[in-house]
Amino acid sequence: MVALFPYAYRYLIVIDDIWDIKPWGILQCSLLENSLKSIIITTTRILDVAEQIGGCYKLKPLSHESSKKLFHGRIFGSEGKCPGQYFEVSEKILKKCGGVPLAIITTSSLLANKSGDIKEWNDVCGSIGFGLASNPSMDSMRKILLLSYYDLPSHLKACLLYLTIFPEDYEIEKERLILRWIAEDFVHCKDESQSLFELGESYFNELLNRSLIQVADKDYTDNFFIPCRVHDMVLELICSLSREESFVTTVLGDSRQSMPSSGSTVRRLSLQNTTWPKLEMSKLRSVTIFSLTITNMMPSLSCCHLLRVLDLEDCNLKEHPSLRFVVNLFHLRYLSLAGTGYSGELPVEVAKLQFLETLRLHGTGIEELPSSIVGLTQLMFLSVGNRTSLPNGLRYLTSLEMLGVDGLESACTAEELGHLTQLRNLSVGLTTGKEGRWDENMCAALVGSLGKLHKIQSLTVCTEAGWNLNGSVESLGNLSYLYIDETTSLPTWIRPAILLHLSSLVIVVVQVRREDIQVLGRLQALSYLNLSVSGNIQVLERFIVSPDSFPCAIRCRFDHLSMLPSTFPPGAMPRLEDFRFGIQVEDFSRGEFTTDDLALGHLPSLRHVNVGLYGEWEVSQEVVTKVEEKLRHEADVHPNHPSLYVSCLL
Repeated sequence: MVALFPYAYRYLIVIDDIWDIKPWGILQCSLLENSLKSIIITTTRILDVAEQIGGCYKLKPLSHESSKKLFHGRIFGSEGKCPGQYFEVSEKILKKCGGVPLAIITTSSLLANKSGDIKEWNDVCGSIGFGLASNPSMDSMRKILLLSYYDLPSHLKACLLYLTIFPEDYEIEKERLILRWIAEDFVHCKDESQSLFELGESYFNELLNRSLIQVADKDYTDNFFIPCRVHDMVLELICSLSREESFVTTVLGDSRQSMPSSGSTVRRLSLQNTTWPKLEMSKLRSVTIFSLTITNMMPSLSCCHLLRVLDLEDCNLKEHPSLRFVVNLFHLRYLSLAGTGYSGELPVEVAKLQFLETLRLHGTGIEELPSSIVGLTQLMFLSVGNRTSLPNGLRYLTSLEMLGVDGLESACTAEELGHLTQLRNLSVGLTTGKEGRWDENMCAALVGSLGKLHKIQSLTVCTEAGWNLNGSVESLGNLSYLYIDETTSLPTWIRPAILLHLSSLVIVVVQVRREDIQVLGRLQALSYLNLSVSGNIQVLERFIVSPDSFPCAIRCRFDHLSMLPSTFPPGAMPRLEDFRFGIQVEDFSRGEFTTDDLALGHLPSLRHVNVGLYGEWEVSQEVVTKVEEKLRHEADVHPNHPSLYVSCLL
């Protein structure tokens, strides 16, 4: 067994949710005793496991005051905003929750939708047993979670149970989940002005608001791709309910099976092991495979005429010769080969799948899509990787709302994008053609197409050599997320008067101008900014933005760009919490800047500061030390005492 750490290192390791002592025994062999006071923290729900590992600490319930803050904060925003008529029933509910955070969050999320009806509060209170106050057992927690489940409308119950298809602790991509809900006919749209995906988003957000699912990665800035996961206790509950209703059949990796009752029909199959089960599959509506090896023995699914969803994402299909059987799945609505490495052909007969709404092909070796694909008039989502060529006629896919093309090669294809007027999410990677030539008209054609796409909310553009993306675009009023990597300079169509809803901007440019920073500061909805300069660090001359700049900015990151805090005067960036910037140390040794330019006190909401020190080795260590000391002093005297990380890149 190879040791995880050499003797010279001190380490802190957290191992979450251990169910058995055996894995701990294996891990322990790799952890060295080096007398450097290293720390290992493990968590478990099983007391016997904790005691065998040693140093058992039983977490105490929240205090009554902390419970009230959590409970009232979730419902009313803060404890002080709780109306008087709710005090008594709140106390009763908190007593029954017994200081268990999950119980408090789940119950308060349920009551947040009933804040105007005291009778419903009393009904909820009466439905909760007192078990958690004396013994926070699973049965008592289940009862509280069941209240939230039974309070859901029927369509959300189905959406929640559907999550049992995914393995424990699996990060579920929001976009993938909603598209699957749509394929399963869980999303019914009555308002013609609202798309099915938008309605599915509202379902997703409702489950989030009720704390039945959780955001898996809070650093995501594009709401289309935000991942979620299900808390272990919630997953246990919905798996139990799913078994009772024969909603999902799960075959697990340790030979356990969440099988339907005898005589029940298998409709949704989730395979998480290495062998294909012996099941009657003629009534299957959904197949999802999470095993890398099982696809080698995957039978033809031609007999599954009712199949709506075939999700093979991230399985290994590199050696799989053909998927021709899919053309016989006439009811198929969702097909994902993403991340499989499949390098066979997509059959020409794919045009038979007239109900197909989602086709995910990124991360495959498919060389080209058949021209017949433009006949899939119901297609809402299409993604292809940089190895896959698109056919002419893309303009006829008029139902497309989301399109991802990693290898856009021609101005002709870029021009066709302008006909896809329902697009809400567009991601394109501009690249050279198969002959290695760059189509010089492609950027202009792309910008021209953007001017026709009035519904775009998320836009990603990647180029190979930092081409010019300037042009006239007046249609991006709904844009909320923009990612560009890379372009010569800030595109002229990034204007505050047009991009009224732009909240996240990630952009890599060759050159930044002072006026670019001024423009970005006037984007009224911008909460996340990541501005990077390609190549060597760029130093701007001293300048100051206006005091009302960046009014909504929460996270700002300037990479390879010397950007001092003094650029932002008092009043600017009032909500900034996370600030990353670079410093050219030579500027301080030459006297162009002083340590007073590093003051942080005028940024009232600051929580995290990350500073990169750039320069030449010849720079005096005394200057570097003085800059570091000033930064640490500013962090120490700031009312929020923000965390500070300084990296020397000299």
